[in-house]
Amino acid sequence: MSSNSPAFHRDSDDDDDQGEVFLDDSDIIHEVAVDDEDLPDADDEADEAEEADDSLHIFTGHNGEVYSLACSPTDATLVATGAGDDKGFLWRIGHGDWAVELQGHKDSISSLAFSLDGQLLASGSLDGVIQIWDVPSGNLKGTLDGPGGGIEWIRWHPKGHIILAGSEDSTVWMWNADKMAYLNMFSGHGNSVTCGDFTPDGKTICTGSDDATLRIWNPKSGENIHVVKGHPYHAEGLTSMAISSDSSLAITGAKDGSVRIVNISSGRVVSSLDAHADSVEFVGICGTGSKLPVGCNWKLGSEAHYMGSPAFFSPRYL
Repeated sequence: MSSNSPAFHRDSDDDDDQGEVFLDDSDIIHEVAVDDEDLPDADDEADEAEEADDSLHIFTGHNGEVYSLACSPTDATLVATGAGDDKGFLWRIGHGDWAVELQGHKDSISSLAFSLDGQLLASGSLDGVIQIWDVPSGNLKGTLDGPGGGIEWIRWHPKGHIILAGSEDSTVWMWNADKMAYLNMFSGHGNSVTCGDFTPDGKTICTGSDDATLRIWNPKSGENIHVVKGHPYHAEGLTSMAISSDSSLAITGAKDGSVRIVNISSGRVVSSLDAHADSVEFVGICGTGSKLPVGCNWKLGSEAHYMGSPAFFSPRYL
């Protein structure tokens, strides 16, 4: 879909819009430090005895690396996994003899998501195809196609069986999973769409891309309401996204180590959080909405990558 929206839109009569808020180190509530000396040395590890396995359950059905995992929102024992062996499985924690294989994908299963009522499971693959599964029976309900590249992520509408998926081909697709019907395609990003979601009220879609832009869409009309890009937004591609429970704010993390908070209604950057030196791997909002945790990967040594220091910010802009 084409966009005629400016990068940052501001209504002249909106006296309630707040200006940009740039947070510095003094605004960090708590930082968990990781000392290089506390990290295990590879040579020392080789000399140590094998550590005890504290896992509750081990599922061994895959023959390749596991790329995706989803837990049922209605059944604490039900788990779905997808891997580089082109296979997916539904299995239960504590039930080693029970598993349902999700067959039919022709490439690695890159994304999995249960519908909020737990009745349907969507599996997305690098072949650009999404399969919809009936969870109670384990049967394939149908196949959704259209994207010309691998599936990056899958999200379900908060109030129904509407599915949203981002693709490596820079497009976002929406289908009705009950009717197995195409609803809309959102185009405009210039690179892989790496993150996205419906707002909790279901009225808006936010998508982020490796092209360093955030796009805000009307899901019914397909209109691109806002495009957020350029200073003071991210300088490098987006990696992660979270949306506040009141559907007012989109929090995004990027490869440049930055986190930005955007007012969804206005498309304006309202806060800039810069506490990481490397790519932000996830962002989230705690249940109370009082703290925003973000985390990243820090490069320690020439090859090893360890999870770095998570920082907790207080969203004082609310």
